[in-house]
Amino acid sequence: MTKRTAHLRRTAVIGGAAVLALGLAACSTGTEENSGGEGDLGTITLGFIPSWTDGLSTAYLLEDQLEKLGYTVEMETLTEAAPLYAGLSNGDVDMYPSAWPEVTHAKYMEQFGDDIEDLGAYYDNAVLTIAVPTYTDIDSIEDLAGNADMFDGKIYGIEPGAGLTGVTQDSMMPEYGLDGDYELVTSSTAAMLTELQGAIDKQEDVVVTLWKPFWANAAFDIKTLEDPKGAMGDAEALHFLGTDGFADEFPEAAEYIAGIKLDDAAYGALEDMVVNEYGEGREAEAIDAWIAEHGDAYEGILAD
Repeated sequence: MTKRTAHLRRTAVIGGAAVLALGLAACSTGTEENSGGEGDLGTITLGFIPSWTDGLSTAYLLEDQLEKLGYTVEMETLTEAAPLYAGLSNGDVDMYPSAWPEVTHAKYMEQFGDDIEDLGAYYDNAVLTIAVPTYTDIDSIEDLAGNADMFDGKIYGIEPGAGLTGVTQDSMMPEYGLDGDYELVTSSTAAMLTELQGAIDKQEDVVVTLWKPFWANAAFDIKTLEDPKGAMGDAEALHFLGTDGFADEFPEAAEYIAGIKLDDAAYGALEDMVVNEYGEGREAEAIDAWIAEHGDAYEGILAD
């Protein structure tokens, strides 16, 4: 008997109360069971962080496709990476639909990876970045040194537990000598984008942590700063991760998921439709529209 079949069906996203408090206390939606038809191949729970829109958009794509395969899909929203990886490793979450395990989330893989199954990569050129408005008169992270007054000594980041936060704080800032002159302000992706938009509206200088692929790179008047020391890390792939034993319990899903490969155009359109063009509450419509326009994005897409 595998760990997955022996595991009692989930009653919470994470078993430990401390981890629950970290990941779910600020979750506004909790568990969302899809209202679609009942699948006879089993129930798959997708765990994702809604503010990280790569996982948001791929979660709704998978919800649509896996239900068409014959699965019932449940969506679990969390607010931090650590409890998501913990839930994935102990079987409370079946799948994480957009992980950064090679660089950004490497520490979580070191901690939990023995109980996590790699289901394949769907995108191969993801990078962590530092960005400023296009009108800001610097072009490299090196130029931040000695110019803290331009930015009120602040770099605006995202969630404290994000891999991007760790790389910025533990690698980029000391590598470029920014410790002491800058404070990394962490809160949430939404709060960071609000600071960015507010500064641009006032034509003020601001520096933020970002990543690619991410819809904000096209939506805001910004530029990515050069990183001559490579402190933000190398490009990596975005992976689908499952709990250990996923492919044994859900073989049809695992086979289908392994075939998903998205290029920049297809991925960009998916994220833009889900996040911006349709928005919250209309994700199913967004996926239908994306499939209608990008039905050849990868082999085997299931349409209505």
